[in-house]
Amino acid sequence: MAEELVGLIGGTGLGDALAEHITDAESLEVDTPFGRPSGKIMVGKIGTNKIAFLNRHGEGHKLMPSEVPFAANIFAMKKLGVRAVIASGAVGSLREEISPGDLVVVEQFIDKTVKRRSSFFEGFGAVHCEMAQPVCDRLGKILLEAAKTIDVKTHAKGCYVCMEGPQFSTRAESLMHREWGGDLIGMTAMPEAKLAREAQMCYSLVGLASDYDCWRSHEADKDKQRLLKEIISNLQRATSNCLELIKAVLQSDGKLVCDDCRCRKSLDLAVWTDQSQISSEDKEKLQELFE
Repeated sequence: MAEELVGLIGGTGLGDALAEHITDAESLEVDTPFGRPSGKIMVGKIGTNKIAFLNRHGEGHKLMPSEVPFAANIFAMKKLGVRAVIASGAVGSLREEISPGDLVVVEQFIDKTVKRRSSFFEGFGAVHCEMAQPVCDRLGKILLEAAKTIDVKTHAKGCYVCMEGPQFSTRAESLMHREWGGDLIGMTAMPEAKLAREAQMCYSLVGLASDYDCWRSHEADKDKQRLLKEIISNLQRATSNCLELIKAVLQSDGKLVCDDCRCRKSLDLAVWTDQSQISSEDKEKLQELFE
């Protein structure tokens, strides 16, 4: 089996900033049954941890959310030996108490995406993974403990509404998402979290709040250019905060990779199809998912 690594998936803003902190770096191209990932995967070290880093949107932020090859990204990570993933992504805040620049360790999701492949097992058989707790509670606790060591406001939980995009919400939609119980709105957490569960990987997501979405009216005297500059500034601040958190996690004593975690056994009872009905070719193609 490949060496066990900690996977880092960077979203808007974090990609370039994080890459600068990786030592002994090597960029790898990885083929998967689902095509190529968003870009080369950088394998190296941050602190004493061996990591594999992927920029979700590709070099130069070329890929729109619906174009991100989520299945290839997660499969490539698993193929390289990643067993735990810490992901990040820019989000809009749906709550007054989650201010722009804050970090949120996401606890739940509402998936509104419709265009994306959300399972590795299409054509393989009936595979039903449990998703009641869609992120790794163990990994989340490690993130929150590390957050106590840095001067960054980090919220212990939040519900992330994942929309298809690429357009942002209407105000009516934003207000509806609040009524649903959403705390954050974004475009990239799904199906990433679902695929990580199917790949039997621990997965945790840090949301980087950049603005208040459009449920809250903007100041009347603020023009679009000033508003955009403010959002970019908030995202840069949240990115810097997230980088500090990730560095703190990787330098902590927390056991990021744990084979005893429930996430690492998510396929034990998930395959409902009789084994005799699954082709040997399909079993071999997806073998990495079962490791």
